[in-house]
Amino acid sequence: MGYDKRVDGRRPDETRPIVAKAGIIKRADGSAMFRIGDTVAYAAVYGPRDLFPKFLQDPQRGILRCRYNMMPFSGAGDRVKPGGSRRSKEISMVTETALLPILNLEDFPNAVVDVFVELPQTDAGTRCAGICAAAIALADAGLSMKDLVAAVSVGKVDKMVVVDLNYAEESYENGDVADVPVAFIPRTGQLSLLQMDGLIDKESLKKALELGRQACSRIYDVQKAALKERFASAALVNGNNGAHGPVNGKGDSE
Repeated sequence: MGYDKRVDGRRPDETRPIVAKAGIIKRADGSAMFRIGDTVAYAAVYGPRDLFPKFLQDPQRGILRCRYNMMPFSGAGDRVKPGGSRRSKEISMVTETALLPILNLEDFPNAVVDVFVELPQTDAGTRCAGICAAAIALADAGLSMKDLVAAVSVGKVDKMVVVDLNYAEESYENGDVADVPVAFIPRTGQLSLLQMDGLIDKESLKKALELGRQACSRIYDVQKAALKERFASAALVNGNNGAHGPVNGKGDSE
């Protein structure tokens, strides 16, 4: 019997429920939470700030550094080993690559922007959730950006092409599974991330990418709504305090 109905009852083109919030970590320059289903990612941005040691500085442009980490108790399966791993280093690098096209790092020579992504709860799609959270956090930090980045996993479970695979689908054992994390820059339609785990035919991949593009457009709307809510709240606080100056990343008048 083939996989003809998703285990959680979703349509093939339907993502899990999504929630996003900006400005949730008090002492970060920018921060965000992005939740898709049971996968939760928190992102904190610090910088731009001087990069040390100085020999690492680039006088032409700033540097982006990303750190991805799944907390030991985050997964539904085996406990994640604390500390760095080959997987976390790979996803950290992938996150940097996905975000770099939207940042104007030329505005920050000799500086570094650090992005920390922590996942306290996971059910597949962790790198995509982390990228979505990081993009919101970078915007919350007030960095010069061309756009946001929206990311989601697409793929094929047995013969069904789907968007936003959960853990049960990633681990489906009665047929082939392909998991394809993608990230789009919504205004241009440019892909900033395309990876694949598994095998998928050309036509199914084209269909999956289109589902991913449509899903990322919806995710983009959620990201923008989170930022609008954040800055509307900051403006309200600023007005109530009778301040006329700019609002910093903590929502307090400077």
